[in-house]
Amino acid sequence: MDPKKLEELLRSIQQGKLSVPEGVHKLKTLPFEDIGEAMIDHHRPLRKGFPEVIFGEGKAVEQVIKIMERMVEAHENILVTRIEEGKAKAILKRFPQASYHQRARTITLQVSEGGIEGKGVILVISAGTSDIPVAEEAAVTAHIMGNRVETLYDVGVSGVHRLLNYREQLMEANVLIVAAGMEGALPSVVGGLVARPVIAVPTSVGYGTSFGGVAALLAMLNSCASNVAVVNIDNGFGAGYIASLINR
Repeated sequence: MDPKKLEELLRSIQQGKLSVPEGVHKLKTLPFEDIGEAMIDHHRPLRKGFPEVIFGEGKAVEQVIKIMERMVEAHENILVTRIEEGKAKAILKRFPQASYHQRARTITLQVSEGGIEGKGVILVISAGTSDIPVAEEAAVTAHIMGNRVETLYDVGVSGVHRLLNYREQLMEANVLIVAAGMEGALPSVVGGLVARPVIAVPTSVGYGTSFGGVAALLAMLNSCASNVAVVNIDNGFGAGYIASLINR
């Protein structure tokens, strides 16, 4: 339950439009709802400002649908991450109003109407085209959480003039997310250009000695740009979530 819905409920009880037992019935799923295979944290919107996110990898279609049904009943916006296209198609048959973002491997469903909560623009940058899926996961996450999101893709250090061509856009962003594989140098470059938080996302893109993103991760952790923070390998979702909290 989001704060606005809770306020409406409490006002209805206060004004006598709703009885106390009816109010208690509506609040019965707080702080969580046990549906057998999952315990849905309906208290999370009140506690953290956004509903629980469904991690789709490893879950059956029926499990995801069951969780989504209960979240829709609670008027909670939905984000499903790491969901493959075949499963997504089956889920969208049940929720045709939802959207599947193929490159990001995410499903979003806007249940509660909400305006832009973020104070500025979150700019999501990818070093290469191969890093775009991770960057898109970050962008979709930040957008469903109520932010204005812009993207800037394939501007890595092997052709840094491409990045410098967008200096004004870089300067105007309130928070920047930079996804990069290979040697992971781009977040340091971006961090040296702006006076804003830069969230670095190492990706598993690269040749043998990139060690599945470990090389980029270590490079980012050792960045000489003091405004760079780092999330886990391929964790676009985490970067988008953190950027949203900063942008509020």
